[in-house]
Amino acid sequence: MTRSHRPLRAARPRRTARPVVAAATALTAAALVFGASACGGRATTHHKPGTSHEQAGGSVGRLLTADDGSGNRLRQVDAEGAPSVTVAVRPDSEDGWNVHLTVRNFRFTPDSVGGAALLGRGHARLFLDGHPLARVYGSWYHLPASLVRGAGKGGTELTARLYADDHTAWAVNSAPVQATTSLSEATSAPGKTGAATPRPDTTLVEIVVSHGKVSPDPGRTEIKKGRTVELRVRSDRADHLHVHGYDKEAALPAGRTVTLTFTADRSGLFEVETHESDLLLTQLVVR
Repeated sequence: MTRSHRPLRAARPRRTARPVVAAATALTAAALVFGASACGGRATTHHKPGTSHEQAGGSVGRLLTADDGSGNRLRQVDAEGAPSVTVAVRPDSEDGWNVHLTVRNFRFTPDSVGGAALLGRGHARLFLDGHPLARVYGSWYHLPASLVRGAGKGGTELTARLYADDHTAWAVNSAPVQATTSLSEATSAPGKTGAATPRPDTTLVEIVVSHGKVSPDPGRTEIKKGRTVELRVRSDRADHLHVHGYDKEAALPAGRTVTLTFTADRSGLFEVETHESDLLLTQLVVR
């Protein structure tokens, strides 16, 4: 009698033990927690390539017990290679003033705000007569006349101060890195009377030269033929101002504002520059 043989069944794969998966998950979570705690409790977002662990930890310079007067502690660095700032103000054609910051050994990093302090990086803050006005992440800021009027009887001294990403104030020799200018020394804002207000038939061009840089950046100024041109130039170094084509010249004493006035009675493109430093200040397009 022949017996029938049943086909052999394939062996079933063994299931992975769930405790092993759970253990691996726990180890991964523990590693993430440990990594975060190793960098001050936050992910290493600000530990950027090319930066040291000291920089990533925000220990650049020396953190002083003194603050900037508004509650932010000073972070002191050596004077050599330290950040610096100058501030220039000029009236806006519609309202208020345009504020221009010129920085050295510094760059604005809005994407890193709230992170660790890295040397030469951060943002600026503006103060009007010592009162906080605005936080700035670039070279330009428009100051509305309403904010100045709202400041009351003061509203004349504008200060720009540099801060690190962690909101500590950059400092040299225990003093904040900052610059101050007076709005009263700038041309009055449109709609306000005063001796500094140009006449209706006058085109006003204001330029500041500081540390070899021109503010605002050299560009072209459109002028209608026959109008009066008033150039107001201030340089931190003694120099000589020259308007090509019109052969108008003026000495520039260091730290003083010089006004050069002439009638634009010739059509064309005319460059305004300094002689000693050989800087292009602006181009006048008369037509």
